[in-house]
Amino acid sequence: MVVRREKKSKYMHGTRTWGWGRVGQHRRSGRKGGRGRVGYHKHKWTWVVKYAPDWYGKHGFTRHPSIVPVYRILNVGVLDEIIEDLAAKGIARVEGGKYFVDITKLGYNKLGGSGRVTKPIVVETIKATEEAVRKIEEAGGKVILKPLARG
Repeated sequence: MVVRREKKSKYMHGTRTWGWGRVGQHRRSGRKGGRGRVGYHKHKWTWVVKYAPDWYGKHGFTRHPSIVPVYRILNVGVLDEIIEDLAAKGIARVEGGKYFVDITKLGYNKLGGSGRVTKPIVVETIKATEEAVRKIEEAGGKVILKPLARG
């Protein structure tokens, strides 16, 4: 089958505008169906279906912010540094050479594993990483996980 533009080039040699008119001359956005992304829900919908099928519509779901837990993390290295100050203030207590502290009273609900632990600490928390539990237990302490209270 003969390609259209080849035929047109043969019989349009004598014209000045090659069939695109005197004024516009195949320019501007009118020839391509609008500027930018216009028409993707209308006359360019077949292009969207073929080349960008995931552009429109909902994907997955979003939980309500009231049920999404937001974790404030306290790392074990920081806890090891401040545990003596907490004991002096009465927030933590010392029994039998071990420090007992509930980090939820400090405003934290997760124990992170970054840092070194040099003192035996018994920590009460809602959530803890595996690294944090391992480091606390290697130092002679223990991690007690409390249930997450749902409002």
